[in-house]
Amino acid sequence: MANNAFGIDLGTSKICIYNHEKKRVFVERNMIAIENKKNVIAYGDSAYEMFEKAPDNIVVSMPLNNGVISDINNMQDLLRLFISEITKGNYKNSDYVMSIPHDVTDVERRAFGELIEDSSMKAHSVSVVEKSIACAIGLNIDVKSSQGVMIVDVGYNTTEISILSFGGIVKSKLVKIGGNKFDDIIKATVRKEYNLHIGSKSAEALKMQIADLKRSGEKGVVYGRNVASGLPVECMVDPIVLENCLRESFLQITDNVKELLESTPPEIGANIYKQGIYITGGGSLVSNLCQNVANGTGLKVNTSDSAENSVIFGLAEIIRNNKKYKNLTFEV
Repeated sequence: MANNAFGIDLGTSKICIYNHEKKRVFVERNMIAIENKKNVIAYGDSAYEMFEKAPDNIVVSMPLNNGVISDINNMQDLLRLFISEITKGNYKNSDYVMSIPHDVTDVERRAFGELIEDSSMKAHSVSVVEKSIACAIGLNIDVKSSQGVMIVDVGYNTTEISILSFGGIVKSKLVKIGGNKFDDIIKATVRKEYNLHIGSKSAEALKMQIADLKRSGEKGVVYGRNVASGLPVECMVDPIVLENCLRESFLQITDNVKELLESTPPEIGANIYKQGIYITGGGSLVSNLCQNVANGTGLKVNTSDSAENSVIFGLAEIIRNNKKYKNLTFEV
């Protein structure tokens, strides 16, 4: 594989790019800001800064929805801008390896390849690999072994639960619960309990503070609009209220994990019992989710300090050891 190869993990919320030449991972928000329906004025983290603040003539959007491409033109623009920024414009004839969800249709699978092929990047090759397989490799799991492994990847819109063995996916299930739903629940709870309307950014910030707030015994500070008066106010939010409101979503994820385990072949189930469940993805960092899965299944739960980056780390390993993992990728 060429030295100027790229690994690309397209998440609904964030885009991760591994540049083999620089041996670096770049992570930015998967967002683009369009002015007057035609001019790209910001992308990535810069576009996120404008989210929920932009005037009517500027639309800030995510080109992906539920892990699949919903706006191919904006996604192409974003990729080209990111790759050009990373390489200073020197990206012609590069190899690309992209992670894709397991449950995508053939049309959706081709759309991922067309992102590169139909852009001006003139790729040497474009390959795809199942996201859960890349994730497992990024967690230093030997995916080619006979040992069955369960991966629970909690993303922005969805949670992908997969059982792997011999380099393939034995069973997989996509649950439409993720970090975005957690944010929506927090927004609704703060509105109900504190009579306060907050934005998605504030809800996300509260979500990621729950564990630290519980540990310190403090309350979270959030700013929003009072529902009754319509005026901006400051509010102190109890982390226990936030944690409790997410419990039902955690239970739904746990129930789906159990459901997949119940239909798993006994020998693979025995492997999972011994090794435990691997939970990863940005959504897995929310306080008490992993503990809820452990309590609900009675199994050990393995976590990672770099849960948000396990897929891109796996893509980097696939690029570095292309011959070893060649049979796990598919050219599109």
